[in-house]
Amino acid sequence: MQYYFAYGSNLHHEQMKRRCPKCRYIKKYVLKDFQLTFRSKYGAADIEKKIGKKVYGALYIISKCAEKRLDVYEEYPTLYKKIYFKYNGKKVMTYTMCRKTKLVPPTTRYLNIIKQGYRDCKLNIKSLNIALMPVKHLQR
Repeated sequence: MQYYFAYGSNLHHEQMKRRCPKCRYIKKYVLKDFQLTFRSKYGAADIEKKIGKKVYGALYIISKCAEKRLDVYEEYPTLYKKIYFKYNGKKVMTYTMCRKTKLVPPTTRYLNIIKQGYRDCKLNIKSLNIALMPVKHLQR
């Protein structure tokens, strides 16, 4: 078992349960000195190092089997790579895109899944709206 930090569509509890049936939501969590962005041809959520910024997300406990399933979904190691940080002395895994391509707005469907995840985890939607500001004016 290991900790996993979700910040995009995996915040959506029902979707996460389908993807990783035995995962356990622990709590909402704020990852400091990173910012949420949307990029790639999909307009998928990504995080990047940015001093003074915050990414609102959730901590889950997942099994090794669940991690393998997430690897497939996240297109690891092609689209996303893994990074790690510490929480209460425990190693936490999350994904970040390998290539920092141009910013692209998320699809309405994908964004709605993330918004439901924010509700599921009781995260402040304002932080998501701030992350969307740089892509609001861009066309898909």
